[in-house]
Amino acid sequence: MRSISVVLLAALVIPGVTLAQASQMNHMHAVYYVPPYVQAAVNDPARGQDVSNDARRKITDIMVFSEVKPGQKVLELIPGSGYFTRVFSGIVGSQGHVYALWPNEYGKEAVDDVAGSDKLAADPHYANVSVLKQAAAQLSVPESVDLVFTSQNYHDYPDAFMGKVDPIAFDKQVYAALKPGGLFVVIDHVAPAGSGMADTDTLHRIDPAIVKKQVESVGFVYAGESNALRNPNDSHTIKVFDASIRGHTDQFIYRFRKPK
Repeated sequence: MRSISVVLLAALVIPGVTLAQASQMNHMHAVYYVPPYVQAAVNDPARGQDVSNDARRKITDIMVFSEVKPGQKVLELIPGSGYFTRVFSGIVGSQGHVYALWPNEYGKEAVDDVAGSDKLAADPHYANVSVLKQAAAQLSVPESVDLVFTSQNYHDYPDAFMGKVDPIAFDKQVYAALKPGGLFVVIDHVAPAGSGMADTDTLHRIDPAIVKKQVESVGFVYAGESNALRNPNDSHTIKVFDASIRGHTDQFIYRFRKPK
């Protein structure tokens, strides 16, 4: 399912573009119109060295695809270095909020990153950021949110170090955390077709088909994908931390909507 609003917007904003052409653009999800609040957040000088990764990580494309807006509430799962957290904070603004969630089990493996999230939340520039720390199998948030976002971590939840969280139970908790009409955006490293979850703990990859099947099974409606991080030169058989592919893996970006 494609976002009609983006299709119509492209047709209106770009001279000479028909609805059919705009629809094709939206299918590829190249960014043709960037809302000013997204651009301002990406251009925020407080992001520092993060900007050096923007071209590779396609931050603008991902923010537009995620449909995040000022005033919204965002739950970011396993926020890593805070790369996305800082931009989410800038977009949702003072009327919105970003919850950066660290599962306790993962936090033991990423002590420095957890400390980084705490430091970021203590910075007045990011006053709309809170850090949540909880058991991986007990996802919860203080209030319903508009967006749940996870980048390169959906595959971690079923692994032993996370307590082998049941993906269906996890997806149900994400569903419960969202407002009606809210979005769940999943970015992860592609595993070979048909492999399911066989490579989550070895190659740190997951088959996109199993993610789609699991998420849809709890009531979500598939709402499109972006090709922004796809890499046809990735064999899908190399560990994502291998120097030959690290930072350039083939990644899928799926968007799911909780029905209103």
